[in-house]
Amino acid sequence: MNENKKNYNLYISLWLSISMILLVSMIIIGGLTRLTDSGLSITKWDLFSGIIPPLNITDWQLSFNLYKQIPEFKLLNSNMTLDEFKIIFWWEYIHRLLGRFIGLFFLIPLIFFIFKKCLNKKEIFNFNLIFLLIVFQGIIGWYMVKSGLIDRTDVSHYRLSIHLTIAFIIFGLLQWNYLIFINKNNLKSTKVSFPSNILVIFLFLIFFQISFGAFVSGLDAGMLYNTWPLMNESFFPDDSKFNELFNLQVLNDPSLVQFLHRIIAYIIFFFYIYILLKAFFNEKLIHLRKYFLIVLLFLLFQVFLGIAAVLSAAHIYVASLHQIGSILLVSTTILLIFKNSKIN
Repeated sequence: MNENKKNYNLYISLWLSISMILLVSMIIIGGLTRLTDSGLSITKWDLFSGIIPPLNITDWQLSFNLYKQIPEFKLLNSNMTLDEFKIIFWWEYIHRLLGRFIGLFFLIPLIFFIFKKCLNKKEIFNFNLIFLLIVFQGIIGWYMVKSGLIDRTDVSHYRLSIHLTIAFIIFGLLQWNYLIFINKNNLKSTKVSFPSNILVIFLFLIFFQISFGAFVSGLDAGMLYNTWPLMNESFFPDDSKFNELFNLQVLNDPSLVQFLHRIIAYIIFFFYIYILLKAFFNEKLIHLRKYFLIVLLFLLFQVFLGIAAVLSAAHIYVASLHQIGSILLVSTTILLIFKNSKIN
């Protein structure tokens, strides 16, 4: 490999790694925007002019007046002052501005690398797909915000779930392609010692749980039943009926949504214990044991944060850490799947 090619590979690696860092920051800020009830503070979507925030008292009053027209202000925040509005405005503004920046940060180097012929056809396809998902994510974000501007005091938890899930899909694709790219010159296919489909199922369950976590957040279900391991003094929420679990309306019931979020967490935990035991009894997997243990560490960390979130009634900092824990769990699981499928 010539020196010029090596330099471009370094630039591409940095581009992908920084993109992942930016995306993680975006997910965290998005979570804080939701937790601070800031997501409806900007009621318009101006792709270009929206980059400029209010610069004087007149601009601020105009933005505040737009917010006063939506149900959230009329029904929940009618006593809000302009200074209080500024706080929620900045959360949503930073979230949107970072989204625009991520789109440009990913697109401009991508065009450059394609022009310089630094990428093969598969890489071009994969990176273009990621960029299209970033664009689609922006559209879904506005689609989500719109759901809270007419006849609701918050956004649709279904749209919130889609928005969060797509963010994690983009992150997963970025990390997977990053791992392939930085190892592409010394990858060697090997017979997979551990069934990769089992690890993929585990990852799918984590994604499913993350999607369900958005339901918990969107319905403020974390404010209910702030005890563990029981929900108050019962395994099942006492304000719901068991047969309601088999009704589609279950996804609109905060108590049942929290109950299911707990049950899915138990399933994920014990499923991974099964994976861990299966892996550790296989002598061929000694080289992978540290990766299995890393996933276990972050799984236990996430379980602890989930319990803490319940006991604290979804305190903003604890809930945010719980979301960060999900990012770490997804990331380490993807690394495990990669290491299991390829040997350096």
